[in-house]
This record gives sequence, C-alpha cells and structure tokens, in this order.
Amino acid sequence: MDSQDKRKTLPLLKTFSFAFTGIVTALRTERNMRFHFFSSIIVVIASLYFSITKTEWLFILLAIGGMFALELTNSAIERVVDLVTGEYHPLAKQAKDLAAGAVLVYAVLSVIIGIIIFLPYVQKLL
Repeated sequence: MDSQDKRKTLPLLKTFSFAFTGIVTALRTERNMRFHFFSSIIVVIASLYFSITKTEWLFILLAIGGMFALELTNSAIERVVDLVTGEYHPLAKQAKDLAAGAVLVYAVLSVIIGIIIFLPYVQKLL
C-alpha cells in the first residue's frame, strides 16, 4: 500500500487535522500570514462595531478567506520550489515571484474592498 492509498483510508477528521496543522504552521512561520491574521481580526472588530450589512459581511469574509487561502498556497509553492532545487534557478525564482504576485494582487483588492465598505461608516463618524 503506497502513501496515496493510506491517505484515502484515513478518517475524515484526521484529514482535517492535517489542514489545521498547515494553518498553524503558516501562522508560526510566515510573517505575512501573521500580518493577514491580525489585520483580519481588526477588520472583523470594525465590522462588528459598524454593524455592516450582510452583503458587506460576505465581501469581507471572501476577502479574508481568499487572502488566507492565497497566502497558504504561496507558502506551499515556496516550500515545494525550495525542496526541488537548492540552488538558484530562474524558473524557481519566477514560480515564487508569480505566487507572491498573486498574493499582492488579492491584498490590493482586499484593501479596496475595505475602503469601499468602511469609508462611508468612518465618514459618518467625522
């Protein structure tokens, strides 16, 4: 039985534990993941404070969840590239840069979503 067959027979909860381990590992080892995590806490607190609408919550949650998913994917790509090659290779650099670029694009989009949602609430306070 190879490792592929063993994974198929694992209980569902065990497979979730692998996912949670990955998230915890990213929070412990990736500075940007910690930044996104703490930023999301601030955004959730602001969302609760301003009592944003259900539709606004959907956009906020999609922005937060998407950011976490992309950051985890970026970290995984970096690990795999490092595993495959220990020396500099232009394609390895491109793979890492492309993954980082995807994170940056989504981060900018998330900030724009935050501005669109929160600016009217902040303006009401002023």
